[in-house]
Amino acid sequence: MNPDSNLFLMCEKPNPAAASPLPPGITLRPCRPDELELWKAFPFDDPEIATAQREYMAQFFARTYAPKGDLFFQTCLFACNEQDEPVGTCFLWRVHGDAFNSLHWFKVKKGYEGKGIGRALLSALLFSPEAQFPIFLHTQPGSFRAIKLYSDFGFSLLTGGPVGHRSNDLKEALPALKAWMTPAAFAALRFSPAPQFFLDATRGSTASEF
Repeated sequence: MNPDSNLFLMCEKPNPAAASPLPPGITLRPCRPDELELWKAFPFDDPEIATAQREYMAQFFARTYAPKGDLFFQTCLFACNEQDEPVGTCFLWRVHGDAFNSLHWFKVKKGYEGKGIGRALLSALLFSPEAQFPIFLHTQPGSFRAIKLYSDFGFSLLTGGPVGHRSNDLKEALPALKAWMTPAAFAALRFSPAPQFFLDATRGSTASEF
């Protein structure tokens, strides 16, 4: 099973029981313009991979965020340690002609995982005034720990066919998720058919927006 296959999730209403506050010493603030290059490298734990993906991240930013001016820097959240160093990030962004809200670039740096930072980030976003539901996201089966967290918050895995130019690999991914997740986490996964408005909004797209 390719750990980078496509999975799509949707949250129609967040589960309050999953929410948690920021851990001690962690604060939230927007990404600053002088931190853009840092943000572009943030999703990748390996510096060599970050370098190899720099052009892709630059193109993604130019295509998806730059047309809306400074909105990216008002929206993109960093979770920072006591030295104000970013250790996690995530934000909401409207895509495909403002058709729906999507969750973008959820990541907690290695060394800070398992401390509740990711859960607190999602709590801040999903219970914010900007959280217009349903919210969608794209991920991969290799991110099974994040999928467990999304499931806690009420996200469902979307069933059905392709989403825009990307295949929906849920059927092929389920055996891998079953092997990689705990039995309880796998049993708690929810499934929903992809809404028609979501499929209509993404139909014909040739580039990823979320």
